[in-house]
Amino acid sequence: MNVIIPMAGMGKRLRPHTLTTPKPLLPVAGKPIVQRLVEDIVRLSHRPVERIGYITGRFGEEAEQHLLAVAAALGAQGSIHYQDQPLGTAHAILCAEELLSGEVTVAFADTLFRADFELDTSQDGVLWVQQIADPRQFGVVVVNEEGIITQFAEKPTEFVSDLAMIGIYYFRKGEELRSQLNYLMDHNIMNGGEYQLPDALRRMVEAGARFTPGKVADWMDCGNKDALVDTNRKVLRYMAHENQVPVSSTVEHSTIDPLSKVGEGCVIRNSDIGPGVSLGKGCVVEDCTLRDCIILDHAALQRSVLSNSMVGAYARVADFKGELSLGDYSSISRAN
Repeated sequence: MNVIIPMAGMGKRLRPHTLTTPKPLLPVAGKPIVQRLVEDIVRLSHRPVERIGYITGRFGEEAEQHLLAVAAALGAQGSIHYQDQPLGTAHAILCAEELLSGEVTVAFADTLFRADFELDTSQDGVLWVQQIADPRQFGVVVVNEEGIITQFAEKPTEFVSDLAMIGIYYFRKGEELRSQLNYLMDHNIMNGGEYQLPDALRRMVEAGARFTPGKVADWMDCGNKDALVDTNRKVLRYMAHENQVPVSSTVEHSTIDPLSKVGEGCVIRNSDIGPGVSLGKGCVVEDCTLRDCIILDHAALQRSVLSNSMVGAYARVADFKGELSLGDYSSISRAN
């Protein structure tokens, strides 16, 4: 099976953090979002993954080498494919056209999940969905009495379904998806000025393809700071048995909740950490209380009380109390 990961978006809702780091490379519980996504897919798919293609912007050699190393560690051949223009989800997938052969999973790198990832090869594909209370801001699917998807609706103003597509798709024959994606390009079929994957899916269904909805136990969004902090908390809960303080870190007169993650080489003194806190490598935390925070590598925090916050790499925080979203190499100091 091949895996395609579209991840070229600019991540504007996560600024200032995405000004220096592409959104899929921001950490959740100590690992980049995209790394957790790919590892979950490979772990749950129950079949060998041969190739993993990342659809990126121009992220730089260091980021690309990290992505290729993630694929190699999972026993797959990694490849980088550039989407230099934001022309939509269908266009993004087609940037890795050579991977659209045989079994293919497409997963957009702005969401994590927990799901039964059984792949029903008696059908043409599986589109994972989540039942939601308000479907007006999502693309949704309509299913018939046999449980087969019959329609797609993008952000419906009137109720047609509450099954929202979460951005993870399995195709038994990638060639059929490739054909419909090319059809959109060749005939300039656009929606909102972009080539959209649901238009290709709709054409596949009209041609007789049978897709079933896959159900997820947990859908974890990574679209903005609040969502990312919440997802960080959930992932820490799932990996509670792994959250041990490394021997390279120093902890003095402090408490660290088990639902927290401490990176290598941290120094923590006179502080209360967690739950829901992840510290990157080399962080220094002194006289602080932290709840539900993502603190990136080499940040330094002193005499602060933070919650629902994200602090960038090499940032400095002192005498601050409240909620914070501070970018890399920035500093803030405020009397309580």
